[in-house]
Amino acid sequence: MPTQPLDAPDLKAHWETFQDEHPDVRIRTAADRMGVSEAELVATGCGEHVTRLDGDWNALLRELESLGEVMALTRNDAAVHEKTGVYRNVEFTDPHNMGLVLDDDIDLRLFMNHWHLGFAVETPWDGGRGGVRRSLQFFDRDGTAVHKVFLTRTSDLGAYDALVDTYRHDDQSIAQAVTPTEDAPAETPDEEIDVEGFLREWSELEDTHDFFPLLRTYEVSRAQALRFGEGPFTRRVPDDSLREMLKTAAERETPIMVFVGSPGCIQIHTGPVNTLKSTPPWYNVLDPGFQLHLHEEEIDQAWVVKKPTIDGTVTSLELMDAEGGIIARFFGKRKPGRPEREDWRSILAALPSEP
Repeated sequence: MPTQPLDAPDLKAHWETFQDEHPDVRIRTAADRMGVSEAELVATGCGEHVTRLDGDWNALLRELESLGEVMALTRNDAAVHEKTGVYRNVEFTDPHNMGLVLDDDIDLRLFMNHWHLGFAVETPWDGGRGGVRRSLQFFDRDGTAVHKVFLTRTSDLGAYDALVDTYRHDDQSIAQAVTPTEDAPAETPDEEIDVEGFLREWSELEDTHDFFPLLRTYEVSRAQALRFGEGPFTRRVPDDSLREMLKTAAERETPIMVFVGSPGCIQIHTGPVNTLKSTPPWYNVLDPGFQLHLHEEEIDQAWVVKKPTIDGTVTSLELMDAEGGIIARFFGKRKPGRPEREDWRSILAALPSEP
């Protein structure tokens, strides 16, 4: 059954007090500390600086191009991926309720079964000194953020206002019901898995996109797959390998691909990285048009992973958390039909193996 705060006004007051006492704490972290969802905290602003949205999210996403340049943000607990650009070439496939945004800057894979709640949010920009920053924020049924769209200084405010008016929900109350999502199925015991068959089919892959269906076919978790493949396909490397990889890619000007996902979206950067900065516990890429923030203390495992394709072997660096979830994945920049870059392979080959 859906859960809802017993007293939404009390939650609103508690949230306002929390913000006064902890002005630098992000809303996702605040929600976790307060024992509620992020969507419930956002909803307490309805009728003031927040507008609850409703309607066809697919249609809304198709209209985002009218906003012009915006910043797309997708995150999980350990990684934040921010990319500036325009929402062009938005497409959906009805059978699987999936979508794509395919542009050089905004590049997304959308899993619309996880898009249940939406809000237009207006907050102070630059601590209140820079006016109002407008955003569109979307959440799963349990109140977890799946994707956010922030307007930039050059975005079309008229188009934003028109979009909010079109998708304004009749209900603008400050209470937001959320429903827990289903727990992930328990990991299949190793002894019940046809490891030999799984590895044989791994060796016969022709496209990296076929790896996920292979995991489902053999009921293998991502963590199990990396462990089963150790030797021929995977190699455990130190948890801080991302630093060495990013530093070397920046020094050699090797363009890379960076994948970060939430339950409802995978966001991709393709291109170089240049400005790197450590602000413990975060390690950051701070480039114009692309920012990446990685919580290093959340990295439990790092793996170099190889997958055969019809274009040759494709190699990635994959970061995992303690629950076996994917934090981020890194590839060399590559187009279908072309072999992997040798400079990217050499960067990963130089990473030491975990003892």
